[in-house]
Amino acid sequence: MAKGFVRLTMAQAVVRYLCNQFTEIDGERVQLFAGVFGIFGHGNVTCLAEALEAVQDMLPTWRGQNEQSMALAAIGFAKAKRRRQIMVATSSVGPGATNMVTAAGVAHSNRLPLLLISGDTFSNRRPDPVLQQVEHFNNPTMTVNESFKPVTRYWDRITHPEQIISSFPQAIASMLDPADCGPAFIGLCQDTQEIAFDYPKAFFTPMVHAIPRPRPDLQQLAKAIEALKAAKKPLIISGGGVRYSVAEDLVADFAKARGIPMCETIAGKGAVIHDHPAYVGGIGVTGSSSANALAEEADVVLAIGTRLQDFTTGSWTSFQQDAQFISINAARLDAVKHRAIPVVGDALETMREFDSGLGDWRAPVSWMEKGREEMAKWNTLIDEHQAPTNAEVPSYAQVIKVIQDNVDDRDLVITAAGGPPGEVNKCWRVKSPNTVDTEFGFSCMGYEIPAGWGAAMADNSRTPIVIVGDGTYMMMNSDIYSTVLSGHKIIVVVPDNGGYAIINRLQNYKGGESFNNLIKDSRVKEPFSVDFAKHAESMGAHGRRVETLDELDEAMKWAKANDKTTVLTIPSDAYQWTPGDASWDVGVPEVSERDSVDAARKDHDEIRAKQRIGV
Repeated sequence: MAKGFVRLTMAQAVVRYLCNQFTEIDGERVQLFAGVFGIFGHGNVTCLAEALEAVQDMLPTWRGQNEQSMALAAIGFAKAKRRRQIMVATSSVGPGATNMVTAAGVAHSNRLPLLLISGDTFSNRRPDPVLQQVEHFNNPTMTVNESFKPVTRYWDRITHPEQIISSFPQAIASMLDPADCGPAFIGLCQDTQEIAFDYPKAFFTPMVHAIPRPRPDLQQLAKAIEALKAAKKPLIISGGGVRYSVAEDLVADFAKARGIPMCETIAGKGAVIHDHPAYVGGIGVTGSSSANALAEEADVVLAIGTRLQDFTTGSWTSFQQDAQFISINAARLDAVKHRAIPVVGDALETMREFDSGLGDWRAPVSWMEKGREEMAKWNTLIDEHQAPTNAEVPSYAQVIKVIQDNVDDRDLVITAAGGPPGEVNKCWRVKSPNTVDTEFGFSCMGYEIPAGWGAAMADNSRTPIVIVGDGTYMMMNSDIYSTVLSGHKIIVVVPDNGGYAIINRLQNYKGGESFNNLIKDSRVKEPFSVDFAKHAESMGAHGRRVETLDELDEAMKWAKANDKTTVLTIPSDAYQWTPGDASWDVGVPEVSERDSVDAARKDHDEIRAKQRIGV
């Protein structure tokens, strides 16, 4: 072998390269790739697993129960680390790979780094068709791994061992780019994994990565500053990008100093505490009446680190037609939406320059006073909805209050699809920054429990509190077992309202008859309620089923004192929800034999008449 080279299989070289990538978090050098979630099969067990086994003390491999859920756990880890450290998820070929496509969609829509490494078919095609290969009659180069292309930021298939030298650095660059951040997929052909190749030692030189902070174009920044100075009723929308840029303190101080009411998106929730003097609640469909009331009057909207999805904008019904948007975003695609003045750059660096350019400007005092008045009304409304009643079954809002009363300020609450995200977004009063993870970019049922596992790995100084509906629990719960095996404690609370209650609500609200959402309205022999506590106990967790809020209070104290994962379940009301006062555009039939649908269509036409034109 020539000097300066080392002979390794392609799989061994991949693993050695990953082990030599580093980053800095709070001044401490740590490995960029903190670990691997893996389920092994014939596509990755003989070569990639052989390489991973040799470095397990440096790059630990965690055994998952489902390929999708282990990739979701990796996403929960990345969120908890605010994109500054990455996990790997690896699967075999075929169904193991396609199971991860949904998780890739979650990472892509939420702009989160995730490295997916899957086995692939043979590059030499000699044994084709191999087990689990899906053949395409007119394209022998196509495998199921092509299904990752629409949901990844970087995609490659390694058919020659030398290709990793150019591919993996590009994958890392994509995952660390604040504008292009998202999942990277690399397929490793089975026969290519085994090939020994003389790799240059320089390829394995330890590298410390720094996340770039692009600064804004000065001309666009000047336009934005001029527009804000002309505002009489400005409003800040703080998105997830504020948290990932670690700009939450700067934005919070800016809002207070400039007298601008500040609201948050779902992804941005938790950048500031609930009692921050400029905070006026969450905005949009799952937001607060306070923020939505201000949005209706705002003449300039400063959107920071948000992609302005429909739940944030009320399907673009929440703002005046002539409201001027200023969009600060690392991604050009997001910055130019809705005729905004686009300021493309890192949130932290851009806001520093933005603030400097404003001089002594402040928004009118009366506008912030209105924000405080609206927020006071919203707090009163939350109090009313969370107060105990004589109702036989508690509401989500009441359950959430009991949970919050029993957790530490730094504990992380996690929700995703169904009823919990909206109720947490409205009713959870953040007491410590960065303590909320609501996956609502992809609204992925099944995210919550795996994300709790990943978040527990990311920070062992706090407890992830997973709030998951009964419907979602039934979809993906096996990582309760994973947390027991690995010793990463989480607390799971299952409000049981008998099915997919939030979609039943939408179905009824748009005039439809309850159908196939609540279990009692589905084609079943008889309604039956699962005992989630006993189910959790069968996987080695602690479990307790309670019937009342007082019993939940006691059970939460017990769960906090336990030394391992605990699942609590309580009946909850399928029809009681906290209001928020924003519209949402979904398809409603133009014609129907049901009068209620016709009436809903008429109301929906009025909603669409309010929508802001996007061009």
